[in-house]
Amino acid sequence: MSEDSSLEGLRPAAAASDRTEDPPRLKEKEPAKRGPGVDTDAAEPTKDDKARDAEPPRHAEEHDGPVSERDALRSLADGSGRDDTERSEALRAGAIADEIARRLNADASGTRIGTLALFNADVSFGGGFHTGGSGTGGSRSGGVSVSAMDATDIADHTELFVAPEGYGDALDALCDRRLLVLTAAPGSGREAVAVNLLGEALAMDGGGEGCHRLLTPSTVLGAGWEPPVKNSGYLAALDDGSAVVEKFTSDFLGGSAHGTAQWAAVVATLRASGCFLILTGGRDLEVLAAGPGGDQVARHTLVPVDPLAVVERRVLGHGGSADACADLRGLLERTGAAAALREQPAARNAARLASVIRADGDVTAAVAQLRDPSEQVRAWFNRYRAPEAVAFALAAAVLEECGYLTVAEAAVKLRAALTEPELAPPDLRFGDRLGHEQQWIRLDLPEKGGFGAPRVRFRNTLLGQVILTYAWNLLDGRRDAVLAWLRGLLSHRDLEVRARAAVAAGVLALADPHYAVHRFLTAWAGSTSWPLRQAAATALGVAGSRPETAEAVWNLLDRWARGDASAHQRRLAGTAANAVGGLLGRTEPDRAVAVLRGALDREDDWGTLASVAWGGVHLIHQGQTAAVLDAYLDWSEPQDLSPMVVKSLSAFVFAVSQPYEEPVIDTADERGHARVPGVPVLLSELPWHHDRLAELWVRALARRPVQDSALHALHAWIDDYAGKCPGSLDAIGELLVSVARQPGRHRERLTWWLEKWARDHEKPSAGATRLLRTLGHAR
Repeated sequence: MSEDSSLEGLRPAAAASDRTEDPPRLKEKEPAKRGPGVDTDAAEPTKDDKARDAEPPRHAEEHDGPVSERDALRSLADGSGRDDTERSEALRAGAIADEIARRLNADASGTRIGTLALFNADVSFGGGFHTGGSGTGGSRSGGVSVSAMDATDIADHTELFVAPEGYGDALDALCDRRLLVLTAAPGSGREAVAVNLLGEALAMDGGGEGCHRLLTPSTVLGAGWEPPVKNSGYLAALDDGSAVVEKFTSDFLGGSAHGTAQWAAVVATLRASGCFLILTGGRDLEVLAAGPGGDQVARHTLVPVDPLAVVERRVLGHGGSADACADLRGLLERTGAAAALREQPAARNAARLASVIRADGDVTAAVAQLRDPSEQVRAWFNRYRAPEAVAFALAAAVLEECGYLTVAEAAVKLRAALTEPELAPPDLRFGDRLGHEQQWIRLDLPEKGGFGAPRVRFRNTLLGQVILTYAWNLLDGRRDAVLAWLRGLLSHRDLEVRARAAVAAGVLALADPHYAVHRFLTAWAGSTSWPLRQAAATALGVAGSRPETAEAVWNLLDRWARGDASAHQRRLAGTAANAVGGLLGRTEPDRAVAVLRGALDREDDWGTLASVAWGGVHLIHQGQTAAVLDAYLDWSEPQDLSPMVVKSLSAFVFAVSQPYEEPVIDTADERGHARVPGVPVLLSELPWHHDRLAELWVRALARRPVQDSALHALHAWIDDYAGKCPGSLDAIGELLVSVARQPGRHRERLTWWLEKWARDHEKPSAGATRLLRTLGHAR
């Protein structure tokens, strides 16, 4: 729901000195008792009444105990005073949050996120995350552990190899310098490229003694190092964040001449012994090689290979026909494998799927396993534990679709909460590491010729939810810091940030609703801050949108709605009313209106009226007009002076006064009726709910103190909104005819006011003139 909550639509038609009145000929003393069918026009306001009206409204939540009728109605008509702007922005943020949460649920439809699987003890990465190799045996010389690559290992990399773009340039550079720094993201096939480069370089150099893995690559930086096997190729993996790369970097930076001499010495030794060395790694190695002495080595950044080409080569070999390629592509599309490889384009994933296809395995099952976000998240968190990596992943999970700078700023703040205080701001460059540490994230640039910041998006729409769930459940030492950071985002100046943070709180609550309610949701729901209460309402909507948690959330909202008259309990009831106007009410409108009734029916305590009125508007904008109107009809059925009748009719008049504004989830009702921006939904939907609306207008126009606001709302329908909604003036005419035909003085009242508006000296109403004619012709 997104509204500007300045409540001008319900402001009385005039100030206290020229209060809206019935025509003189209709004046009469207020009956002592009233019931159905009795005309309930109010008596002329007294001098004391006008004096009280002139007093400034008191804030409805400054004290415990019941809020009076006068204060509640004035607050509803005039706005909430000092926190009106805060309320308005919170409601707009809530509207954005509802839309985000709706999309998340739609994306997750039919997919079970393996939350429980996150707690399994055994972790298997399934072919890919190397931290230095693990060959058995091998020779040792000069303290360097070496593992010879056997023929099978080499053949697996070379027989069906797909050369990436720039492969020839990398080979030339290796042959020239003897030492090549080959950088790319993990799983990109950099090891296969390295093995092929070493094999071709050795062949061009006259043969050799095969390829070997260096298991302790930092020792090549030591003085007097020599390759243990002459005329050979060597491969060393220095993955980001691993102890191997940290040791290599430490020894390099501690060397002579800031590394220049070290690189030169290694290159000279390789050349003298007829050997080649390739160091593979990611961003850490790339930065190191670009530093002092980097001109001594060859450097190449690997361009990722099309994963579909890898599958084709490994399944069809080098001579696949056009028909065979078409059949394979069809299989990949039907099983979802093509989509999975677009989400996770790493070469290792293509190789894994190709092996399943070659073995006539269950491709659909393999794709489901590959796309399982729980497995991706668990593997990532086991690999990356540095605060900066975790901080950006969580920031992206909360603020997906936001601009890069917004996400990066949030990540910086979270990273600060996860680390010890520093004397100077850290040199964080998240964007440089996205393709290495955060392969599941992409930066979507504006379209060609467009202007704007790149947007941060996950390749799989479910990843953000699973990342939040994983961090909340398993990063025990960081839970408080994450919650405090998330709470800070709820005060962000950007409404979208606040909305996404509220949705993220709901995702956290899904993991353990009971814990979340007692840990933070109750405190937020009972806060004096509108943004916090709105965030709690949104979070509860998200938490209750899943079948396994819905009943617990509904029970909680029922309890909050029926609390006592203390200020804190009123705020809890208001939050409950707000919550059911979102996703929860969209799916279960009957339970939603039951919560609204519980919050409203509090005898002489009127403090929840504004919250319930907004909850009704929310539900109407969610497409639940019939349920809301039926509730108002039921609650006001006695048509007496009881508080519930006046509260219900006041909520109805509030609803007819609120224009439809974006961003609101546009949910046309089952008849396909579309809303008109800037026009109250109940006006644009008038033809579809004529009978209900006619009866409610009859009741509202015949009762003080609701009558003043109802007349003002009717005047606004005629002069402010009818021109924006084609055909609505005719619909209003039919409505007024139905009202005029009811027993009582309705025709006289409508005629008097239409004449007054039509003959207004400053702004005569053409619509009122036309409606007068319509009313005169219908007897």
